Amino acid sequence: MDIQPQNLFTALAIGLLIGVVRERHHVGGGATVAGVRTHAMVALAAGVAADFGGAALVAVVLAVGALAVASHMRTRDSDPGLTGEMALLVTTMLAALAQQDAALAAGLGVIAAVLLFAKQPLQRFARDIVSEREVQDGLLLAASALVVLPMLPGEPVDPWGVLVPSRLWKLVVLVMAVGMLGHIALRAVGARWGLPVAGFFSGFASSTAAVAGFGQRTRDDARLANTAASAALLSNLASLLLLVGILAAASPALLRASAWPLAAAVGMLLAIAAIGLHKEGETPELPREPQARAFKLSHALLLAAIIAAVLVLSAWLRSVFGDAGALVTAMLVALAELHAAAASIAQLSAGGGLSLEHAQWGIAGLLSSSAAAKSVLAFASGHRRYGFLVAGGLVGMALACAAVTWVVTR
Repeated sequence: MDIQPQNLFTALAIGLLIGVVRERHHVGGGATVAGVRTHAMVALAAGVAADFGGAALVAVVLAVGALAVASHMRTRDSDPGLTGEMALLVTTMLAALAQQDAALAAGLGVIAAVLLFAKQPLQRFARDIVSEREVQDGLLLAASALVVLPMLPGEPVDPWGVLVPSRLWKLVVLVMAVGMLGHIALRAVGARWGLPVAGFFSGFASSTAAVAGFGQRTRDDARLANTAASAALLSNLASLLLLVGILAAASPALLRASAWPLAAAVGMLLAIAAIGLHKEGETPELPREPQARAFKLSHALLLAAIIAAVLVLSAWLRSVFGDAGALVTAMLVALAELHAAAASIAQLSAGGGLSLEHAQWGIAGLLSSSAAAKSVLAFASGHRRYGFLVAGGLVGMALACAAVTWVVTR
């Protein structure tokens, strides 16, 4: 037996931390079943038992489990939950873990304490913020990431070696996850903070739809031109951040090479968006509540299909015309779908089908194509001032990216 005092102190600290949280939970609500002293004693017992060996630890776990069952039988009428009993078992196991890995046990202890302390915020999140439809979407997202993704092959399935099912599905899961995050955040704070925040989060789903939607608002009320333009530009900022995530998943090397050009594009968008937010004043109309669905699976699957088609077409054109053929194809696709085009360039670059320098210029070209299409949409859908502000921000974004790309590739 080799007892380490510092590990026992870690076990004791875990018991005290969880015990304090449980003690505070019962303030003004009657006697505490398992508070500071109980959790501290259980932690010490489990820590010492872990050093004695497996048999002693099993005996302690069984004893704590029996006490937890007895406690629940006595208090189930006034407190039907099992959180207190499970907290006691968690303290036992973490105290035992502390004898092997004190840092990991301490970190898990903090997480357990936070979960116990955040009872009301978590209940509000689960019952009020997240709807039943969003829970269904969350389960669909979890199934896509944890069930479908591991089953997909990680080897190319096409003659050119560019279609890797697992990589394509990772991008689909990324789009779904970001859509879920943006949707929940918009539900939580969108109506309070107004159009700019709503615009930013809506951009994770579709910045093109955001440009058109905010433009329509300025048709109805020209006073919204500055604020709506800022919201539209912030939606494109969110879209740009999603593009960064796609590059990180598909080709980290291309992301590192394009870091400064993308940073310049982000800075330009923020600078132009700040113009619309410079004048203070009340927004005549708050943004509407988001739709019930956090994301559309059909949209994610369509995105995957577009990416696959662009990959195959680009690989074929490259075999015929060289890198120029692949880049032209991607820029044409970027007129309608920026992320699919970016994913295709990243995949080609990661697989060696496109040189890194050409891929960098490809990203700059995609931003230019997307900016041109959305600028036309801004003028067509909104007030003239709205169109100029949105077009100025998007064109500035594209020019900043191209200029910095020219500097880093010289």
